[in-house]
Amino acid sequence: MSELVVIAEQLLAPVPGGTGRYTAELLRALGETAPPGWEVTGVVARRPKEQVTGLRMLPLPPRALVAAWQLGVPYWPGGDAVHAPTPLAPPRGPVSVTVHDTVPWTHPETLTPRGVSWHRRMIGRAARRARGLVVPTRAVADDLWRWVPVSVPVHVAGHGVAAALSAPEDVPDLPERFVLAVGTLEPRKGIDVLLDAMAELDVPLVLVGQPGWGGVEARRDGVDVRVLGRLPDARLAGVLRRAAVLAVPSRAEGFGLPLLEAMAAGVPVVHSDAPALVEVAGGAGLCVPRGDARALAAGLREVLGSPSRASALVEAGRARAAEFSWRRSAEAVWRIHTGSEVVSS
Repeated sequence: MSELVVIAEQLLAPVPGGTGRYTAELLRALGETAPPGWEVTGVVARRPKEQVTGLRMLPLPPRALVAAWQLGVPYWPGGDAVHAPTPLAPPRGPVSVTVHDTVPWTHPETLTPRGVSWHRRMIGRAARRARGLVVPTRAVADDLWRWVPVSVPVHVAGHGVAAALSAPEDVPDLPERFVLAVGTLEPRKGIDVLLDAMAELDVPLVLVGQPGWGGVEARRDGVDVRVLGRLPDARLAGVLRRAAVLAVPSRAEGFGLPLLEAMAAGVPVVHSDAPALVEVAGGAGLCVPRGDARALAAGLREVLGSPSRASALVEAGRARAAEFSWRRSAEAVWRIHTGSEVVSS
């Protein structure tokens, strides 16, 4: 039996974010789609004080694992092949790597200098040495080819919607009608622009997501903001289904999973013109220019004020969301390790 090892470190990160969701869903889907003769194992760095279920612990602790691979130490985590859902990957061997975005090149100001340096180094190495790369959108593939010398195959495979989101749990004390935003509070998510836009609207804003970095504050004078933090899937599903509209004002994205999840839940979406968001929405959302608070306010006002417009977006969004699945994401990884045609530049 051959073994595909999946680096699942992001599941235990202090702020798992979208890549944590991606890792969890992809790991499950890889197991469900494993070809005959293959098994899938998730691995994490050694954490003696933590109870980790369903994952294999490596001998190295987190800092040592990151340092080893960053420095090019050929430490192999076991198995016959490895998939890394983030750029944290072994430097050589039969490895596939997911590159979620090209923000370290296109919007370095939205990351820490250390984060920019680390991601550029690790993605650049994977683009030279990996067996293949997985990217979530054609927009990311195009940017990757523009900024990085890529000499390995690139597979484009979008994300899916978690099955857990189909079982919503009631969340008390929500406003009767509200605008929702979902995502880590960090500069590239455009929360500052959304807060400026909300100052022009007479409805509350509900934010779901963990604090990130960059001093992004989820408050603004005159704006009714409710910050719920990170929620379990069932509660997130409950909040989604109560929202009047989802706002996705990101300056940069590789995919924009909350957009897809909202569409699947029957929530109209107003999103920025970040190329990946435009690609994923496929015309089923209302698109506004990045960084333009007035345009964002106008878009939200249009959806909030027109039941027919909102209904049309809901119908289009559900149809668009049905085109994505985690199974397709997993199949892209298997194609790298078992052989199939790929996207070419």
